[in-house]
Amino acid sequence: MNYVLIPLIVVLVAMTVISLVRGIIAFLKTTEADLKSDPSKGATDMQILQNKMMFNRIKYQGMAVLAVVILMAVSR
Repeated sequence: MNYVLIPLIVVLVAMTVISLVRGIIAFLKTTEADLKSDPSKGATDMQILQNKMMFNRIKYQGMAVLAVVILMAVSR
């Protein structure tokens, strides 16, 4: 079981970091025009990408924590 969970945790942590970096890049690409745009027109593409990457980061981070909890429960 450890042989499955440890690589899974490594992959999930890597996916968390990748999502975080992609979200930061999308944030940095946000222009002043995006920030001053009319909110009634909806979100800009960069804002949607930032939101998607934040959700992915939270999802992968939660799965990694769950895998660590399972690993700790199995190893006892």
